Order: sequence, then structure tokens, then C-alpha cells
Amino acid sequence: MIRRVLDRPCTLAMLIGFQFAFMAYFSFGGLWNLTSMFGRISEPTFDYSRTHDVYTNLSFLQMQPLPRLQEGELPPRCPERSPYLVGPIAVSFNRVPTFNGIQEKNPLVTRGGRYQPPNCEARHRTAVIIPHRNRETHLRHLLYYLHPFLQRQQLQYGIYVIHQSGNSTFNRAKLLNVGVKEALRDEDWNCLFLHDVDLIPENDHNLYVCDHWSPKHASVAMNKFSYNLPYQQYFGGVSALTPDQYMKMNGFPNEYWGWGGEDDDIAARVRLAGMKISRPPISVGHYKMVKHKGDRGNEENPHRFDLLIRTQRMWTQDGMNSLSYTLLSREREPLYTNITVDIGVDPRAKKPVRMRGPTPPPASYYSNSTQSNSAVSRATTQSQVQANKSEELLSKEEKVTSVLGQIREAAEQSPDEKLKKRLDNKKKGVMNSLLSDHTVGPSAVSLGQPQPQGARKKRMRNDIQAQHSKLHLKAAKNPVAENGITEVLTGGPQEDMQKVSLEQTLQKRSSMQHSDRKSNQL
Repeated sequence: MIRRVLDRPCTLAMLIGFQFAFMAYFSFGGLWNLTSMFGRISEPTFDYSRTHDVYTNLSFLQMQPLPRLQEGELPPRCPERSPYLVGPIAVSFNRVPTFNGIQEKNPLVTRGGRYQPPNCEARHRTAVIIPHRNRETHLRHLLYYLHPFLQRQQLQYGIYVIHQSGNSTFNRAKLLNVGVKEALRDEDWNCLFLHDVDLIPENDHNLYVCDHWSPKHASVAMNKFSYNLPYQQYFGGVSALTPDQYMKMNGFPNEYWGWGGEDDDIAARVRLAGMKISRPPISVGHYKMVKHKGDRGNEENPHRFDLLIRTQRMWTQDGMNSLSYTLLSREREPLYTNITVDIGVDPRAKKPVRMRGPTPPPASYYSNSTQSNSAVSRATTQSQVQANKSEELLSKEEKVTSVLGQIREAAEQSPDEKLKKRLDNKKKGVMNSLLSDHTVGPSAVSLGQPQPQGARKKRMRNDIQAQHSKLHLKAAKNPVAENGITEVLTGGPQEDMQKVSLEQTLQKRSSMQHSDRKSNQL
């Protein structure tokens, strides 16, 4: 019987239809999104040309008497929908309010930016977390409108401003992770509203409560985008999650330094964690942005597309489980709780390039050790001694070169070829012995290389003495060469040659050789 039913064509078509409906239901985010594709769902309509002051009906909350309660009795719960809502709100940025003026208009707000309804027990406990740096004017505008906005919704709330210290690149997502962690240390909030400092809500029917089924994107219609959603997966501006939803998606990414990219990463995390994004109607989620120029330190992130590619692989490793920061201060101001943190610097930031020029000297560090100071002084003294000895060797080398040059000139003027060759060979021998070690020459001194020490010095000195002794034995016929070499190597002239000039000796030697040749010819 069952086999016959299954063999019928209509049964097969019915099974395929059910399978298609099941896939469409979960692919398009449930019945609400699925029906919106085939027909327009009726949304509440508001006339934004007729707006109200943001502090309308706030006086009713302050004047309403407190209920008389017996000991141990709890106050009644607030209604699910507040009767003090007014709809569209007039938002203007012509005048910047002061903190004292905002405090005077909100007397029921306690220190730290806390509030709870005075005549009923709130149904929702919401923490508003605002990442901030160098935006005090925007913060004043936001606090001026947000405090009465939340009070009319009869919420128990607290406002946290997470201030990034230093001048490093701004990191919005990491600051929100810090704010969530610090806020949950204060109180057991059941809703986390992550709020940009430059967005002001324009309709108090946009309730600052969480959807317990899905993460909520509240700023669906901003004046920046002509009050339209820029694209379907957009999750920036103002969003709301329960603590469980936030931990399920591992919070927000910590690696997005600068502007852009983190919103799309968060939307991908929602999808990867098996959740869907919920939104209020377009007519309700109106926000006005405070006009401002680009922030210094919050430039466009050039690595955002590379980070988005790796989101599917890294979202379980980069987030709340890898969050690191240093808490610098925690202050309860009259209108908000200010939390100042150091979240580090962008590891991909370019290091400053040193300009062309001489290499700076190595940095010297202060040390309390007496041994290290004595070692440094000994090394300095040894380097000075080596430099002095190098200069002495170079001066001797120059003197030898000059004397041998004079010997060369004398040999060229002399007609004796054997003497000329003999002096030339002696000159080469002396120069080779002096320049045998490359660390003695001018190049070594200019390069700052260490001078010869110990055995190398002794070997060089022995070579010079050997050459000196050979010159004394083989240059007896040339007293000028013997006198010049001895003068350089011993540091002073001989006593018997001090009064005889080099020119007179050369002339005397040439005349003697000329007379000898004439006598031989005769």
C-alpha cells in the first residue's frame, strides 16, 4: 500500500515541494524575511516633519509619586510598552550642550550614568557601550539626547564610555570587547548596546532592548545613507546583543586597526555562529549622524580586505578569548562611567624610516655595577693606546718612505747601475716588511679596525730590525741611506751625522765616484 502511494507522481512532487519550502525558510532567515520577498509587510508610519522635544514627558516621570511598599515587598513591574513614548524627536547640533546643563536636565541619573525607574521595576537592564577618543563634542550631543530617550522607555541602564589612551591607531571593535568585559563586571546586564558616539536616535519607539533570538542591528536608516540600509549584511553603527549571543560569536575581532572592515567581520561572525540578524522597521530605526571630518589616527584600514578573507578561519581564535589590554583608570562621572584603557598598537603599522645621514652613536645605558664601569674605562684606555701606537707607526712609515724616496733620487743621479739596483731592492724590502700587515696602513685606521697587538707587534718589530741590520751590512758604500734608515727606526739622527746635510753628502759622493772613474781610465 505504502509502496503504491510512493510510486505515484503526485507524491514525488509533494516531497520535492516540502523540501524546497524547508530550504527557503532557513535560507532567507525565517518567515518574516521570506514573506517580505513576496509582499510588503505593513510597517508603522511616522511623520518626521512633526517632531517633539527630547525632554517631552520626562517631567511626568519625576513628578510621579513612589508607591508605598511594605517591608520585603517588590515594586510592580513596568509595562511592556512605556506610556511616555512620543515618536519622532527633533535633533539639532547648532548648540553644543555642557555637562552641567545635561546633569541639571536629568536629576534622576545617578553617578556613573546609572538610572532605574523610580516607580516600577524595569523589565530590561541595558548597558550602553560607547568607544571614544577625541570626540568630546559628539559625546555631549549623544548624552544630551540619549539620557531622556532611555528614561522614557522605562529601562534600567548604565552608560560606559571606553576611552582609548595614546595616539596609536583607533580600534573600535577591540574597545567594544573591553567595554563588554568591564560592564559585565559591574552588573548582570541582560542587553548590551554597542553604540557609535556620533549617532543620535530620532525615534523613541526604537526600543533599546535585545532580541533574545537573534543579534539586533538598530541603526538601519541613517541620514548618511538617505535613511536606507546600505546593504543587507551591514551591521555597523548601533547594534544590540545579549551576553550569551556575544560570547557565542566570540565577541568582536581585535585585529581591525583604523576605519572599516570590522562591521562586515561581525556580520560574518553572526552567520558563522548559526544566528541571523534582526532589525526594526526602517521607519523606526532612524539615526542622525553628527557631521565631522576624518579623525587623525583613524585612517582607512588598508588591510581590511585581507582580514575579511580569513574571518571564516580565525573567528574562533580572534575575539574575547584573545583580548588583552591594560586598565588605566575607571571613573564614575555624573553622566557616564569613563574607562581608560591601553589596548596596544597596530602590529602592522609602518616603522618610521630614518633619514639619510651619519649613523648615530650606540645608546649608552646607565648601570649601577662597578665592574661594568671599570671594564668600560679599561676598554676606552686600551683603544686610546692603540690609536696612539697606530699614529706612531704611520709616522714612521711616512718617514721611511720619504728617506727611501731621497735614496731613489740619489741613485738615479749616480752613474753606478749596481748601486742603483741595490738601493731599489732595499727600498722594496723595507716597504714590504712595513706593509706586510694590512691593519697598519691608513685604510685600517680609517675603517676603525683594531690595531695589531701582542705577537703581531713583536713580529713586525723583528722584521723592521732585520731589515735595519741588513741595510747596515750591505749599504756601507751609501752612508746617506744608512743614516736615513737609522734616523727613522731609532727615533733620532746619529750624532756624527747631525751637522752634515743630505745635499752636501750626495754631492761629495758623486764627485768621489767621478774622480775614481777618471783615475781608472788613465
